[in-house]
Amino acid sequence: MRGVQISYLIERPEYIPQLAQWLFEQWDSILGEKTPEARIKKLKAHMNRDQLPIAWVAHARVFVNSHFRRQGIGAALCATVEDEARSREISTLYLFTLDKQAWYSRLGWTVLGPCVWHERSGEIMCKHLQIV
Repeated sequence: MRGVQISYLIERPEYIPQLAQWLFEQWDSILGEKTPEARIKKLKAHMNRDQLPIAWVAHARVFVNSHFRRQGIGAALCATVEDEARSREISTLYLFTLDKQAWYSRLGWTVLGPCVWHERSGEIMCKHLQIV
């Protein structure tokens, strides 16, 4: 994971068009946007540091695309979110996943139960954080 930096999206707005395109291509049926432009609008709503929703981006010379997976970048993004949640004294995180339950389980997440999103089955998972 050398050379990868994780920043708030608000600090790197130049990445929004490419992120929106990738998100649209990968998960358009799940996220519900009809166009990449709609995803751009939603990403802009996540340009926060101190209030939810917050987005982070892992970046180097490239984005975390399928070509760059299995290098620890996803785990680093999760760790960043967890650290930020702890700093805000948020003790439990939740997520929805279609097919990455095993991966999230390895990071300490547990399945709460099934859920359907845009007619696709997935699961809600949670992670309890220790607040120090």
